[in-house]
Amino acid sequence: MPTLDHPVALSGVDVTYPGGTRALAGVDLTVSEGEIFGVIGESGAGKSTLLGLLTGELTATSGTVRVLGQDPARLSPGDLRTLRRSLGVVFQGVHLLSNRTVRQNVALPLALEQGRPSRDERADHRERVAQALRFVGLDTRADAYPAQLSGGQRQRVGIARALVSRPRLLLCDEPTSSLDATTTDGVLALLREARERFGTTIVVVTHDLGVVRRVCDRVALFESGALREVLPVTGAVEREQGTYLDRARRELGA
Repeated sequence: MPTLDHPVALSGVDVTYPGGTRALAGVDLTVSEGEIFGVIGESGAGKSTLLGLLTGELTATSGTVRVLGQDPARLSPGDLRTLRRSLGVVFQGVHLLSNRTVRQNVALPLALEQGRPSRDERADHRERVAQALRFVGLDTRADAYPAQLSGGQRQRVGIARALVSRPRLLLCDEPTSSLDATTTDGVLALLREARERFGTTIVVVTHDLGVVRRVCDRVALFESGALREVLPVTGAVEREQGTYLDRARRELGA
């Protein structure tokens, strides 16, 4: 059963949109501390709705959602902002500000924190940005603008920006969907290293079974809003025909 000591814990969660569309149905799910956890399914499976619940952008129709021990839907705006400082999000489209340098884009989460930072806090922020850029291998491009970067470099900036606040929980929404194979490998290596170096718990939402096989410890298989199974990922590969869920079970070694 979900408990408060899990970074993510959902119990009996339903989400029904206006008009009667049921996006999630009776979902029970936990993610353990320090785990890289995959969420897969075809379009319409409920992946984006699940991510919206975890970020507090959506509210469950029924059931209980706990993110780092708190229900985002029950928090005041101020408390929700505080919770989100413990979350990092890597978006599919990265969404960098084109008129800001790499350094300024990475510093944005720190700049948005309430209150005017002291001199010591400003120095700490500069060092955290520098560390994040070194971590993703872009310290030499700190003064470049997004238009001067490759797609893979922009995604690395997105990862640095998500990690600069040193979040306990990192949420990744299709982080490799627009990248080639070599760049994808680099991004996945960064996610593994973030877990190893910082102890970050990571949730990866994707449709790509290869991504799950290479980086995740366990994976949740969603279909039409229902959580069908949670499987350990062993890395075994078989290429056979079948439904998406059948192929997922085979390719992930379940």
